[in-house]
Amino acid sequence: MGGIFNSSVGRKFAMALSAFFLMIFLVQHFAINILSVLSADVFNDASHFMGTNWVVQYIAQPILILGVIFHFVMGMVLEIRNRNARSIGYVKYNGNANSTWMSRNMIYTGAVILLFLGLHFYDFWLPEIEIKFIDGDMSGLLANGEYRYYEHLQHKFVDVWRVALYCLAFVFLSLHLLHGFSSAFQSVGANNKYTRGLRGFGKAYAIIIPLGFIFIALYHHFN
Repeated sequence: MGGIFNSSVGRKFAMALSAFFLMIFLVQHFAINILSVLSADVFNDASHFMGTNWVVQYIAQPILILGVIFHFVMGMVLEIRNRNARSIGYVKYNGNANSTWMSRNMIYTGAVILLFLGLHFYDFWLPEIEIKFIDGDMSGLLANGEYRYYEHLQHKFVDVWRVALYCLAFVFLSLHLLHGFSSAFQSVGANNKYTRGLRGFGKAYAIIIPLGFIFIALYHHFN
């Protein structure tokens, strides 16, 4: 395993695998959250299942957190090494001519996403940890006997500033994905006759998924 991280190709390959993992999770997370627009009851049922299922809580959730940490740490390592490589005096590097804005600023869009994750954890993950594992309440119920998940979700999107931060963060996520999706496939050697199709799918993914999350935030704010 150590040999993989000792080479530039190995580090990029590992970075790509973590990116695929997080992009799959993003689709799953969106699929559950969009239920809140379609049906409060279905969203409550799905949220309760995910929040109390031991496989999700004790296996998938720790793996997800480690995946996020690994992705951002590896991104920092690759960015530092790339900057050091470009600082060699006899090489003239013209970023504007050789790459897109998204590729040159992945570290900054990633940093914004990381800050947003801190807010998201504060809004949803930490309260869940407190209720379930500190208070010991795994019922998911309010005092009136109904599930609390939908009400808690709507409550978080009452404040305009929070909705604005969420929408801004998903714009940066879209910018991050516009380069990250194709870059991940390139890092694993997926350059073949399907490359154009993958690029088209990647652009659609990078726009539709963040836009869907923005729609969910706005929907609950105005309702």
